[in-house]
Amino acid sequence: MAKKDKKPIKRVIGDVFQKMMVSAANLLHNHKEEANNMNVFPVPDGDTGINMSLTMSSLESVGGGLSIGESSEQAAGSMLRSARGNSGAILSLFFRGVGKSFHDAETAGVLQFVKAFEKGTEEAYRAVQAPTEGTILTVMRRTAEAGRAAYENNKNIDVCALFDVIVKAAEDTLAHTPDMLPALKEAGVVDAGGYGFVCVLKGMKAALDGTPILRESDGEDAPAADFSAYETADITFAYCTECIVDKSEEYLGDDVAAAECRAFLFSVGDSVVYAEDHNIIKIHVHTSDPGRVLSFMLNYGSLATVKIENMRSQHTGLVAETASSAVKAAESVPVTKEYGFVSVCMGDGIHDLFLDVGADEVIAGGQTMNPSTQDIIDAAHRIPAKNVFVLPNNKNIRMVAKQAAELTTDRKIWVVPTETVPEGIAALIAYNPDLGVKENLSAMEDAFRLVTTMSVTYAVRDTKIGGLKIAKGQHLGLVENTIACVSDSVHECMEQLMRGMVDASYVMLLYGETVSEEEAESIGAAIRAAVPSAEVSVIRGGQPVYDYVISVEHVGSV
Repeated sequence: MAKKDKKPIKRVIGDVFQKMMVSAANLLHNHKEEANNMNVFPVPDGDTGINMSLTMSSLESVGGGLSIGESSEQAAGSMLRSARGNSGAILSLFFRGVGKSFHDAETAGVLQFVKAFEKGTEEAYRAVQAPTEGTILTVMRRTAEAGRAAYENNKNIDVCALFDVIVKAAEDTLAHTPDMLPALKEAGVVDAGGYGFVCVLKGMKAALDGTPILRESDGEDAPAADFSAYETADITFAYCTECIVDKSEEYLGDDVAAAECRAFLFSVGDSVVYAEDHNIIKIHVHTSDPGRVLSFMLNYGSLATVKIENMRSQHTGLVAETASSAVKAAESVPVTKEYGFVSVCMGDGIHDLFLDVGADEVIAGGQTMNPSTQDIIDAAHRIPAKNVFVLPNNKNIRMVAKQAAELTTDRKIWVVPTETVPEGIAALIAYNPDLGVKENLSAMEDAFRLVTTMSVTYAVRDTKIGGLKIAKGQHLGLVENTIACVSDSVHECMEQLMRGMVDASYVMLLYGETVSEEEAESIGAAIRAAVPSAEVSVIRGGQPVYDYVISVEHVGSV
């Protein structure tokens, strides 16, 4: 029996566009794991599919009975606030352009869709400083070009036929992304963001064809963390102690007190963080005797600021706060101070470390779980500050942080472009309340540029990248997000990474959720033996995916 021809669709109304978007979101959700697994690096942090899916996850809430202009603009607004990761941000910006193009339209025909895709591509490209061929942007651009060519060649083409053309163009472009981007070819994958965009287009087309995609179930959600399982007796050093010392004249200069101060701080506590510039010393330590710490620091000058907190009391408060977290208000609080900080990280130990060194709000997020634009906006609104610095600590979070800054009007959000947790800690320590916004941004960037970040994780598949042959399950040593070594054991991997720690003045070893304290201390001892010039701090980070995240400061770093 011959297949019945589809009825041509000349114009699309708002309700149909809404169905197209929901169908797109559903197909993207159903295939998010395929996109996740297209990670170029063989590490267990592929999150492109999750980010793009969550970016479109709230589209069901867009109301019906709207014009296509209203429907597209509401969808775009929802996506902008739900956007996660660079891929999600780019996708949301594409549909912001679509919404702008449809702005006053009641319905949309072929030419309106062609112009909307061109405007969407323009918006997406504008957000990326140095676009790379072979990514989602290339797929978007060639899709828009194919739509324009199809219309110019046949002014009578209908919307369904147009989507046939653009979906094929998107699929063909995606298949050729490895030819445009050598890293994709070496890893044997196509671009994950481009794959997600193809899913979006196919989902939209399915709804146009009268067979919208349904959402597949994900199963049960993971349980929330239970802080009450941790006993306060497990806290060895009860007092989180911080101070800033204005140096006396005899100690003016950089690093004049570093070795002596660090040695003392390590002798009386843990979680040591130390920073020094020409005029001040800034320290943080967990200790049982904060008075002894402050007395010692008076040897170098006068105490400008002091902060002491009882961590056992904080723990009790955290249990109570967790139990009532659902009532924590997201609306903006009144401004009562000049500056505040939002930091993004994974791991309860790293979370606490950021709070210890001055963050007002810490958002759970990082590799595998990027926060949304709205998450960052809400965190900024909970801080009573006129200026809020955001530390993304991950290159895949910077773009949504910038979107949060653009969407926030009642206070100013400044994005500090940190790409790792060690960079974020260094930036936060460098903050000086006596400086202005621009001066602090410059000082924070100068500080985190002096930090080298290393990490250890494992391979999730066999692959070849950067000339390295990698087998599934092997340990990978990364330096600044580049694979530097491959080994069959963590210790061998760390031994190779230690070669890059020569002449280090300070090494902070943050160990992950699956690493025991004994294992971490043995690694710390090995670093001390291999790099005798360095003070080595071993701190429980509790981060997933990465066994170790390491901050390395070399001689002369502040």
